Amino acid sequence: MRILAVDPGSKRVGLALSDPTETIAQPLTTIAAEPMETLAGRLAAVARSNEAARIIVGLPLRMDGSHGPEAAAARRLASQIEHESGLPVELVDERLTTAAAERALITGGVKREARRAGVDRVAATMLLQSHLELRRNKPG
Repeated sequence: MRILAVDPGSKRVGLALSDPTETIAQPLTTIAAEPMETLAGRLAAVARSNEAARIIVGLPLRMDGSHGPEAAAARRLASQIEHESGLPVELVDERLTTAAAERALITGGVKREARRAGVDRVAATMLLQSHLELRRNKPG
């Protein structure tokens, strides 16, 4: 079954999708966060069109593990996506994924403008790959 990863941002939302065996995460696309009123429905449509059976949403915790306004917004979005899609939605700690994605793109020689367009998609892919590996290595 496929898993759709959502890396929410205030301007753009990065998306990644697993292969059917839940082994490899692949970047999918980036969509505009606005209008917020339709975001959950648009994400549910992406999940349906890509035959996702589950969705994970990045939870932007602070470095000390506390929740700020961004985490509250991610929780609301996850709840709305679950309602719109009818699929199980799980929140996953996404600390440092955007910074790691930015570093990876810089190391790869990607120019600033292209990085801005791709960093959300890469962050979603890193979030999903990490999640897949944790699930695979979980005992039991």
